[in-house]
Amino acid sequence: MIRGTCHCGEVQFALDASPEWLTRCNCSMCRRIGGLWAHAPASAIEITCPDGGLEKYIWGDKTLAFVSCKRCGCTTHWESLEQSDEPRGAVNCSMADPSEIAEIRVRNFDGADSWRYVD
Repeated sequence: MIRGTCHCGEVQFALDASPEWLTRCNCSMCRRIGGLWAHAPASAIEITCPDGGLEKYIWGDKTLAFVSCKRCGCTTHWESLEQSDEPRGAVNCSMADPSEIAEIRVRNFDGADSWRYVD
């Protein structure tokens, strides 16, 4: 289980999965928000926040929404917008306590150009 929270604590997540690795992406969005993603089935991700406490940002090919806390602005996760029998998502492990993710390998993904892992 990996738990994390935005800076102000309004948005919290729990990931009920053990990711094989975390992904650091260099796309125009991820490099700006410092995303360190743990991808998982949406059913393994629990988000807790007050009603109306989230802001979604959808851009590009409109296949996912980056979700941030309305109060402090931290991007805590993304949600898939594609229709699927098994929807996926990801939590931003930069919001987790470093001790919770210290043993998980980090892979670099070239989301800016080749759309491949580069490690």
